[in-house]
Amino acid sequence: MTTDQVPSEVRPVVRVGAPTERRNPLSADLDLMSTRDMLTVINEADRRVPAAVAGVLDEIAAAVDLAVTALRTGRRVHYFGAGTSGRLGVLDAVELIPTFNSPRHWFCAHLAGGQDAMWQAVEDAEDNHRLGSAEATECVAAGDVVVGLAASGRTPYVLGALAASRARQAATVLLCANPDADAARDVDVFIGVDTGPEVVTGSTRMKAGTAQKLVLNAFSTAVMVRLGRVYSNLMIDVVATNAKLRGRMITILVEATGCSEELCQQALNAADGDLKTALVSLVSGADVTKARAALARSGDQVRGAVALLAT
Repeated sequence: MTTDQVPSEVRPVVRVGAPTERRNPLSADLDLMSTRDMLTVINEADRRVPAAVAGVLDEIAAAVDLAVTALRTGRRVHYFGAGTSGRLGVLDAVELIPTFNSPRHWFCAHLAGGQDAMWQAVEDAEDNHRLGSAEATECVAAGDVVVGLAASGRTPYVLGALAASRARQAATVLLCANPDADAARDVDVFIGVDTGPEVVTGSTRMKAGTAQKLVLNAFSTAVMVRLGRVYSNLMIDVVATNAKLRGRMITILVEATGCSEELCQQALNAADGDLKTALVSLVSGADVTKARAALARSGDQVRGAVALLAT
């Protein structure tokens, strides 16, 4: 046998039976359709996603409560995922910092294959159970919350991370598009969104990915609201890093208090640019020193600080 006849290494083959891998009969003629008809089929399939997410709101709420408890006690929330699922986890974690001024250590995203996998596929990374286990063992602590992201509910990297996290006394959550995933019994909270087969068979960047994005949006936003980083429906922890955001801070104060722009600007200046302190001062009528102290006593909660100043 010559060198070029030496057989290459045989790689493992797994046939996945999850709903995300089944064929969708409504798109069987997709390649024969006009562009408009094709888009109609995709759009009609996408409409199923919000309803599917609505079916798991109780489970999402349970995950939110776990995360709020963890963050209030100095612990962290971790996302572990591969491919599209992992990238969505990275996106969600990164966006919390500019939106809610979330401390960088609160949400940690782990992507199979590392940072390079954000931009291109890293071969076989998602199949590495030991890699997920090792990463979780290195960074997850007791009391943390670990959210596994896997469209099929069986990704080895993710399951490895969840198993190691359980061993370290962390709370575990699995978010997937397979309501019948075997791993459901091995986590504290199972969020199995029934999105069904994809328009393009197995392309979980479509409905399954959309469902994960919706769930992550709802999950992390609810966590931030519960932690006092939203007043009414306003982003009161926004950091003014540019002219647009400086203008937004004034707009938020005007909308939250009904005061004039001039008065809001004065309060913000007196508070050294701290939006929450200015807001508490304007709502309560207290000076910024008392407003700042009340915020510290209330755990940085605007409504709690206002209540303290009213007593």
